[in-house]
Amino acid sequence: MSDSPDPQAGALAGLRVLELAQIMAGPTCGMMLADLGADVIKIEKIDGGDDARGYREPTINGVSAPFLMLNRNKRGIALDLKRPEGREVFLRMVRNADVVIENFRKGTLEKLGLGYDTLSRENPGLIYCAISGYGRTGPYADKGGFDLIAQGYTGLMSITGEEGGPPLRTGNSIADINAGILAAFGILAAYQHRQKTGRGQVVETSLIEAGLQQLYWHAAIHFATGESPGPSGSAHVLATPYQAFPTQDGHIIVGGANEKNWTRIAQVLGQPEWVEDPRYRLNADRMRHRDTLLPAMAEILMTRPSAEWLAAFDEAGVPAGPVHSIGEALSHPQTLARGMVVRQQHAEAGPIRTLGLPIHLSETPARYHSASPRLGEHTRALLAECGYEPAEIAAMLEEGVVSEVAAPDSAAAVTEV
Repeated sequence: MSDSPDPQAGALAGLRVLELAQIMAGPTCGMMLADLGADVIKIEKIDGGDDARGYREPTINGVSAPFLMLNRNKRGIALDLKRPEGREVFLRMVRNADVVIENFRKGTLEKLGLGYDTLSRENPGLIYCAISGYGRTGPYADKGGFDLIAQGYTGLMSITGEEGGPPLRTGNSIADINAGILAAFGILAAYQHRQKTGRGQVVETSLIEAGLQQLYWHAAIHFATGESPGPSGSAHVLATPYQAFPTQDGHIIVGGANEKNWTRIAQVLGQPEWVEDPRYRLNADRMRHRDTLLPAMAEILMTRPSAEWLAAFDEAGVPAGPVHSIGEALSHPQTLARGMVVRQQHAEAGPIRTLGLPIHLSETPARYHSASPRLGEHTRALLAECGYEPAEIAAMLEEGVVSEVAAPDSAAAVTEV
C-alpha cells in the first residue's frame, strides 16, 4: 500500500469550517480553505442569505455572478440565529467543527450569546476567526468598515492615480481580498498550534490591517524620511524605468528594476550612451532625472507598435509585458495553463467560470468539486449530520427556524481549463 497522500482528499481534508461571513473578505477565506479540501459550511440568514446574492448586476440566468465567484466548494444551510432554536442548531454544529469564520461588527455574536467565550466552552479546540473593519481593539474597534473606507484610512487612495490627480481607490477590493487571505493564513497557523496542544484560539484581522500591509515600500519611505509619498501612476516609487509607456498602438510595461536590465533597455531603445550618462547611470541618478528620462523613452517607444517592442525586449531578456484588458488576461494561454479559470455547472446558472486557486501543491492540489450552493441547498443533510431526526427537521422547516431549496437532480460537473 502506498503511503503517499490521496490528491483527491485535499491538504485540508477533515477540517470542518463554519462560515458565517458574507460579501467578500470572509467568503474569500472560506473558499480558499474549501479549495484545499476543507468541508466549508456556509451558514446564511433565511431572508436573502449572503448579501452578495443580492448583487443583481451582472447575473447568470438570474444568479448573482459575484456570489458564484466566491462560494464554490461549500455546502449551505439557511438558519435563523435570532431564534433560540436556530442558535441551538448552530451550537450543535460548533461541537463538531474546527473553525468558525465571521465578519460581523464587534459584539454582534456576543449579543446573540454566540461569542467566542460561549463557543469555546462548547468546543475548547475551536479556532474562531473574526474579520472586522478596524480590528477588535483600539478606539475604532466598534466602528463598521468597508473596503473603500479602509482604502481611504490606510492611505492607499492617496498613492493611487496620477501625480496631481484626486485620490482614487484601487480598481479592485484590495483590502477585502487581502483580509481573506490573511484570515486563511492565520487559521492555518492556529490549526498547526492546535495540532500540537489541542487548544483553539481567536484569529483576528481587519480591513485596515490588510490595507496597511500593502504599504511596505511606501511605509519604508515614510519611516526613513518623514514624508508621505503621493501617487505615481504606474511608476514604481523606488526604481525607474519601471512603469507603463505608450507605444504606437497602445501601452506596454517595461521593468528596469536593476542595472543589468537598464543596460539592456538602453540598447534596445538604440541609446547605449545612456548607460554611462551621469544622469542615468545608476537607479538613484535615474530617479532624480525622471523628468528628462521618461519623456525621452516615451518618444522612442511611440515610434513602433507594442508587439514589436515586446519582441525586442524579450529577445534582449528585459522583463516587459502588455497592458491587458480583464478579458485578455483571463483568456491568455498562460492564465489557462496555470488553471486560473475553472469551468463549473451550477444548478440554476448553468455553465459558469470562476477564478482558480493561485496556490499549487504537488501532492494535494486544489479541487473544484461543486459550484456555489443555492440558499439552504444542504440544510436537511447538515441537520441530519448533527443528529436531528427527520421529524425534528420537518418541524424546524415548518416553523421557519431553517429553510431549504431542493437539491439539483444531478451532480455538478467541474472541469479545469
